Amino acid sequence: MKPNNPFLITGYHSPEFFCDRETETSAILDALHNGRNVTLIAPRRMGKTGLIRHAFYRLKEQEPDIVTLYMDIYSTQSMGDFVRLFANTVLGKLDTAPQKALNRIGQFVRSCRPVFTFDELTGVPKVTIDVAPQEEESTLKEIFNYLGSSEKRCYIAIDEFQQIAEYPEKGIEALLRSYIQFLPNVNFIFAGSKQHLMQEMFTSSKRPFYQSTQLQTIGPIDCEAYTCFAAAHFAEHGVQLPREVFDAIYDKFDGHTWYIQCLLNRLYGYNRDVDTGLVAYATEQIVSEQSYSYADLLKAYSAGHVRLLKAIAREGCVKEVLAGDFISRHRLRAASSVSASLKKLLDNELVYQTSCGYIIYDRFMSEWLRQQPF
Repeated sequence: MKPNNPFLITGYHSPEFFCDRETETSAILDALHNGRNVTLIAPRRMGKTGLIRHAFYRLKEQEPDIVTLYMDIYSTQSMGDFVRLFANTVLGKLDTAPQKALNRIGQFVRSCRPVFTFDELTGVPKVTIDVAPQEEESTLKEIFNYLGSSEKRCYIAIDEFQQIAEYPEKGIEALLRSYIQFLPNVNFIFAGSKQHLMQEMFTSSKRPFYQSTQLQTIGPIDCEAYTCFAAAHFAEHGVQLPREVFDAIYDKFDGHTWYIQCLLNRLYGYNRDVDTGLVAYATEQIVSEQSYSYADLLKAYSAGHVRLLKAIAREGCVKEVLAGDFISRHRLRAASSVSASLKKLLDNELVYQTSCGYIIYDRFMSEWLRQQPF
């Protein structure tokens, strides 16, 4: 079903509602087609998931018989969580005939008892498993054996892949690498938002995935391409989006895809020509809707943390947070205290370090912080 609003803020529909990323898409398709795994790195909400979905859409156009699978492991906390999600993502998806799927799953997965249900529309088995802690490694190996036994080519995207480094179990990277390297019919996209950790995992000679993938980073969508995309959809709707207004939106959010999409989605829904006043109104509506959750979030932080957040928000981007003039200008505590606060805010992803300096990760939260008393 065609979406009512072309500016999607969740999911993926089709190329008609996907802006640009032609260079990035071509690079991914070329790598996967030629048997190279890909590491995709970008800040959260920059459009990694949409790009992966778009690349998979293009792959299916070229090779309809392939299988494409996507899993987001951000919420997983352990190897057991990973194994369960991996099983639910993979098992039953490589066979079109339900009975064949059941037979093959039963043949390879012996360490636990899979529970089968069937998709009402497709008839494809849905598989859930309950894995005992002592059987997690065996089950993981069985799932990879199941993948390797398929006659179909399969592409699997694992989003927020850096999460495996947080698991309490040791050696997960090496274990996954040992299975992945022996799957000639399966290629992977490892996507992640923590740039330094992802680069460490794939470029350090001390790590198991060292030089095992093609590294790719994505930044903002080209402004010219984004302008044409947005203006065309507004024009189809009988509404004008002036170039200077879009440029102001793009610059305000530094091209960060999700925040631009979120604002364009609101503006499109107003069904009237767009001007700076309407943009300000839409922004205020979004910020107002989130204000309670922002205030609730900050209850978990000390006054020093909150003051640092407000200081960064007011400046927009801070090159040197520990610089004396920044600390004195905003009446912050000693540099050592600011350093400790900054580390926690970075670890919890409230603050993000860009090439230009430190910013508030959530751009709408930054707007809200600027409105709060200091």
